[in-house]
Amino acid sequence: MAMPLRQSMKVAAYLFEQKLRKRDKFALLVELEPLFACNLACEGCGKIQHPAGVLKQRMPVAQAVGAVLESGAPMVSIAGGEPLMHPQIDEIVRQLVAKKKFVFLCTNAMLMRKKMDKFKPSPYFAWAVHIDGLRERHDESVAKEGVFDEAVEAIKEAKRRGFRVTTNSTFFNTDTPQTVIEVLNYLNDDLKVDEMMLSPAYAYEKAPDQEHFLGVQQTRELFKKAFAGGNRRRWRLNQSPLFLDFLEGKVDFPCTAWAIPSYSLFGWQRPCYLMSDGYVQTYKQLLEETDWDSYGRGKDDRCANCMAHCGYEPTAVLATMGSLKESIRAARETFTESRG
Repeated sequence: MAMPLRQSMKVAAYLFEQKLRKRDKFALLVELEPLFACNLACEGCGKIQHPAGVLKQRMPVAQAVGAVLESGAPMVSIAGGEPLMHPQIDEIVRQLVAKKKFVFLCTNAMLMRKKMDKFKPSPYFAWAVHIDGLRERHDESVAKEGVFDEAVEAIKEAKRRGFRVTTNSTFFNTDTPQTVIEVLNYLNDDLKVDEMMLSPAYAYEKAPDQEHFLGVQQTRELFKKAFAGGNRRRWRLNQSPLFLDFLEGKVDFPCTAWAIPSYSLFGWQRPCYLMSDGYVQTYKQLLEETDWDSYGRGKDDRCANCMAHCGYEPTAVLATMGSLKESIRAARETFTESRG
């Protein structure tokens, strides 16, 4: 249910180092966007709405790697757009893995089998394939038939070659507990992916579809019912126990978006990759020049329905590290998963 043991130990050591240095704000994972272009047009995505000139740009390798190293984060999620459209994405991954950063390459899998030879299995690298439902539901969400079947074949091939494969599933107000259960059962039991991440739909300001984002109460009801009957313990979810508690409404947290910052072609995005309140050129500027206390539910109307992992997963991780009881709980689940 928790992250792999090697990754857990490195993250724990990193968090302990921040505590020793008495740092109250630091990056846990960087959302790296080396391009905005994509080969799909998902209605819930706000990244492909940029002008054509911007969509043609590709971030240089040195800039991409340098941003992650500047932040000091032990983990990086490479997104976009579709990162496999970047001609040097394999080199970006290679250099980050060489620095022992845990890299998650987010992809819709349309190019995954074609590009797979450019990558090597590593405990520091994982494919993160976007799967929003079973065949009909997923293809509808990405507005193209055949995407689900291609993603399934790509996952099978990656597993055959020894890659670690994770999935990322976003759920909307058109979902029900049953549709959540069906796709996670399939990913967990049939495809046997290594871990799964789930999230309520992100409220992108520029997304074409603004009608189907989940509200806070809807999110809590959806996941509370989906997690019932032992599902939550059985599924290999790559998220902290406290964040899953948060999704169910068992606990509430403030937003700590500074811990999962977004770096794109425009620089460090303020305050997170869901909102665009300007950009700065260094992570230090992002930390020091952003009024973090003005964001979050009850502070900014745009945050009213947000329960996205970029703001609340790091809060849950920090809360876990600050509690002996929760640390033991997370360690127990990590150890159990590592033996499974």
